[in-house]
Amino acid sequence: MVAGNSPEKLLPGWWEQLLSSQRNEVRRILGELMSARGIMPLLMKVRNGGQWTPEEKEQVLDHLRRMAHLSPYLLVLALPGSIFLLPAYAWWLDRRRLRRGE
Repeated sequence: MVAGNSPEKLLPGWWEQLLSSQRNEVRRILGELMSARGIMPLLMKVRNGGQWTPEEKEQVLDHLRRMAHLSPYLLVLALPGSIFLLPAYAWWLDRRRLRRGE
């Protein structure tokens, strides 16, 4: 290996692009999961006999909406054999096909 070159610089362009997009998605998913950390105290408030204020109800709904957007990612990653479903999943997520009318 040449000094100063990282292993990523030696990869083909398409592979670098694949790794870059994968890292971006990981950051996005982790960011969404970290923002949902506050849901547990809100859920436990009612369980412990308290009542939600209208603002807290809105916060719970926001958390659930964020998690619903992540559920396809987590479902595909959690299922056995899900690696074989990735091409179909990529097709399903391709929003451009909706604009093209396919």
